[in-house]
Formats: sequence, structure tokens, C-alpha cells
Amino acid sequence: MNVIPVHACLGARVEGVDLTMPLDEATFRAVFDGFQEYSVLVFPDQHLTDEQQMAFSRRFGPLETTINATGREDRLHPNLVDLSNVDPDHDDRLMDWTNRRMMYQSGNQLWHSDSSFKPVPAHSSALSAREVPPVGGETEFASMRHAYATLPDEARRRLHDRVVVHSILYSRSTIAQGLFDPAQEKGLPPVRQALIRANPVNGRSSIYIGSHAWYVEGMDHAESRRLLDDLIAHTTRPDSVYQHRWRQWDLVMWDNRCVLHRGRPWDAARHRRIMRRTTVAGDGPTAEPPYATRTAAWDGIIPGSVGV
Repeated sequence: MNVIPVHACLGARVEGVDLTMPLDEATFRAVFDGFQEYSVLVFPDQHLTDEQQMAFSRRFGPLETTINATGREDRLHPNLVDLSNVDPDHDDRLMDWTNRRMMYQSGNQLWHSDSSFKPVPAHSSALSAREVPPVGGETEFASMRHAYATLPDEARRRLHDRVVVHSILYSRSTIAQGLFDPAQEKGLPPVRQALIRANPVNGRSSIYIGSHAWYVEGMDHAESRRLLDDLIAHTTRPDSVYQHRWRQWDLVMWDNRCVLHRGRPWDAARHRRIMRRTTVAGDGPTAEPPYATRTAAWDGIIPGSVGV
């Protein structure tokens, strides 16, 4: 096994490992340690079945059950997300960006951390490239740990003990209205997440933001939006971003606790892009919910409202 850094801020390429086979304990420990250090691991030429991909991800913890969203991403398995532009009802038909399912998926082109809108946010994700377009469709990664480390000391002090409210209804509302039906909306209440998180293995801190981050508790809404936007801009400076250009059968795994990512567009009307994602559940909430969130107090909140 050989681990080769791919960017100054995050990411490494892992060679000499066959993920189609169960990893022995020594090899898994080396992968585990590399993941804590580099946050993004690229495994080239891994011809994985869905079952093999899920088995690899389960070595890191139990898998999330994906939400039943507009794009029917959970159609293959509750623990496997189908990210593609192939119509699940007509396998030979491509869906372009005007399709409602693809419009929902276009939210993945915003900088985000998977499942930060859930009470227990995700630990990690692994994405397998089954078919890739000849141009476009890259995935970009940025380290929230590096962003935290490069903030001025006074700015870091101001962020500690802050809580941010995250909502997928908020993030998707920036794309289009009405992507969820009322029953789905009711099942996706906003959640509270700590603005600063620490890796439990090595203690290294990171900010925790992304497109689902709606507002900062205890701040004026407009002021909190400026803060969150400034933090995303700081995290995703061009020289801090690793862009992964996919090759068929790449598997890329990233740490949702400290990494933002986004997909890039491609000509979806002409070229197939079929990806499979597994997501490992986190260990627990990052911020305890106040009493109000345990009641019906979130019912009827509309993303974009002020002073909630």
C-alpha cells in the first residue's frame, strides 16, 4: 500500500489496495490512519459491486439510510445513493438539468457536507464512478480544517461555542421552490450543529459549514448570513481546492466532519454519469437541541425567514 498526497491542503491517492476483497486489520488500520490525516482518499481502479462498496464503508461504521427525495436516489438500496442522469424508469433515457429529479441533484453543486441537515451528521462518504462523461462532472473538495487553521486567532475565538441551524429545505430553496412535497418537508426539520468541531481521533479542529447552514443562533439574520458566506469563501479559495477529475472505477472517500465538496456540471443531455454513494453515519449530535426543537415549534418554518 502506498499513500501519495495529491494537494497541499488535503487528499491522497492510495495505491496497492484491492477494495473488492475484505481488508486485513493492518491494511484497514493504514487506510483508517490515512483518512484521519488527509481527509480525502482516492482509490483508483476499484471495480466494486454495490455490495462490496457497502461492505468497505461499513468498516468505518453503520451506514446511513438516505432520505426519500425527489430524485429517487434510494431506489437501489436504502444504504446506497444512486447519483445519475439516467431515468430510473427508462434506462436508456438521459435526464438533463430541466428535469425535476436533476434539478434536485443540482443542489450537489453547492459547497456542502453530506447530511449536515440531519440531527446526527455523517461521518464520511464514498463515491464510486461507474460511468463518467468525457468532459465535466468533476468533484471539488475543500478542507474546513485548513480553513480553521488559517483564520486569525481572534476570528477563531469568536466562532467557538456558536451554533448554526442547518436545513436541506433552506439549501434546496436556493435552487428552486417546491422540490419537496409537504409530507417530506414536515419530516425534515432544521437541526442545530456546532460551528467548530474537533476530530475525536487526533483532536484537530475545523469549522463546520456548507450550503445547508442557514443561520447562526443569537446573531442578526443578515449578519449571520454574511459570516457564513465569508467562511465558505475563505474555505474554498481556489488555491485551497482539490479538483478530482474522475476516471471510471475510481472510488473517492471523504470526511464529512471537516470537508466541503461540490459536483461540477456536465452535458447531461448527451453524456451518462452514473455514480454510487455510501454514507457512514456519525457518532452523535454536535449540539444538543433546545427544548423547542423537541416539540412542534419547527412546524411551518419557511426557509429564508428572519429571526427564527
